[in-house]
Amino acid sequence: MNILFLSISDLNSVEDQGIYNDLMRQFRDNGHQVYIVNAREKRLKKSTEYITEKGVHFLKVKIGNITQNNLLEKGVSTLMLEGQFLRAIKKYLKHVSFDLIIYSTPPITFEKVIRFIKKRDNATAYLLLKDIFPQNAVDLNMFRKNSLIYKYFRGKEKRLYNISDYIGCMSQANLDFIRTNNPTVPVKTLEICPNSIDPILIPKEEMKTNDLRKKYNIPSDKTIFIYGGNLGKPQAIDFIIQCIEANQSNEQAFFVIVGSGTEFNKVKTYFDTKQPSHAKLIKEIPKDEYESLANSCDVGLIFLDHRFTIPNFPSRLLSYMQAAIPVLAATDVHTDIRQVIEQGEFGLWCASNDVEQFNEKVQQLANPQLRVTMGKHARTYLEENYTAKHSYEIIMKHFK
Repeated sequence: MNILFLSISDLNSVEDQGIYNDLMRQFRDNGHQVYIVNAREKRLKKSTEYITEKGVHFLKVKIGNITQNNLLEKGVSTLMLEGQFLRAIKKYLKHVSFDLIIYSTPPITFEKVIRFIKKRDNATAYLLLKDIFPQNAVDLNMFRKNSLIYKYFRGKEKRLYNISDYIGCMSQANLDFIRTNNPTVPVKTLEICPNSIDPILIPKEEMKTNDLRKKYNIPSDKTIFIYGGNLGKPQAIDFIIQCIEANQSNEQAFFVIVGSGTEFNKVKTYFDTKQPSHAKLIKEIPKDEYESLANSCDVGLIFLDHRFTIPNFPSRLLSYMQAAIPVLAATDVHTDIRQVIEQGEFGLWCASNDVEQFNEKVQQLANPQLRVTMGKHARTYLEENYTAKHSYEIIMKHFK
C-alpha cells in the first residue's frame, strides 16, 4: 500500500527512534511505500524539499514557527499550515495515489488535507489521537469555553473526528472521553492504539553510568529521579519547582530535569536563583544521549497539571520503561496512567497538587530492591503492550 503520514514533528529519518519513526519503519519493513509529509519551521531557513531516504519519501514543508515561540505566532502558524501542506502535496505528490492516510494530533487543522486525499484517492483515514484540543487549553485557562477561539477550534476538532475512518486512542480513558464528548463519532470508529516504540536494549554498564553522571555533575551515591521532555504549561511547572524545593533536606534523592519548552526559562530562573544542590537542570540534549542518560538514572518522573479534565497519556513513559526503571507519576485524576502503572506494578502515583504525597513516594523509591523489581516489570510491560509492531498490527487489521 501507499501510506501517507502527516506530522508537524521534525522527522528526518525512520532509522531514528521515536513513536512515529518506529511506526513508519514498521510500514516500510513490511513492504509498504511510505510518504512522510512533515513540517520544517522557518527558523531553520530551509525551503520546502522532497527527498527519498532509506526507502522512505519525505516531503518537508516550510511553515511558520510553531514551537519555542509565543502563543500568537504559534496560533497563526498552526492556522496556516493546513494550506501549506495541501499546496505542497498537490505540487510534489500529485503522481501518487494513497491507500491510507495516518495523521496525529496535534494539530487538529489537517481536515482539508485529509478530505482532499480521501476524495481524490478513496483512501482510508486513520487518526492517532495524541492530544485533545481545545479542551486541554480550557483546562489550563488559556481561553474560555464560551470564547470564539474555542468554538472555532472545537468545530475543527469535530470535523477532524468525523472525517476519520478510525481513531486510535492512547488508552481506555482517552477512548471513553472521546465517546462521551463526541456522540456523533461512531463507536466502531474508536479503538486503542497506544504510544509505542521499537524497544532497544541499552546495557547498564557501571563505567558508562559513572561517566555520564560525572559529565552532568550527577552524584553516584543518591537515588536519581529524572524528568525528560517538554517543559510547558501542561507539565505543572510550579508543582515541579515545589517538589524540588520540598526535598532540599532529603539526602537520598537527586532530581534531574531535562528538556525545553515555553516554561523552560521559569525553571531556569528558579535554578539560577536558588541554586539547589540536590537538583540539576539540563537544556534539551540529543535523543540518543538522553536515552543513555535515562538508562543511567533510577526513577523516571511524569508530571501533568492537576487541572486537566482530559486523560493525557505522555509518551515519555516509554523511555523510562525502555530503561527498565520505575515511574513516579504526578498527574490529574482523569488520566488512567495511574491504573496502568499500578496494575503493571512498575511505578507509583500521586496527585500533582500534593507535595507531601509526592515526597512519600520519593521515600518509597529510595528502596533499591523495589526499584529493581519495578524496573523489570516496566520493561516486560513495554515489550508486551507498547511496541511499534503492536500499533502496526492494530492499524493493519482493517485491511485484512
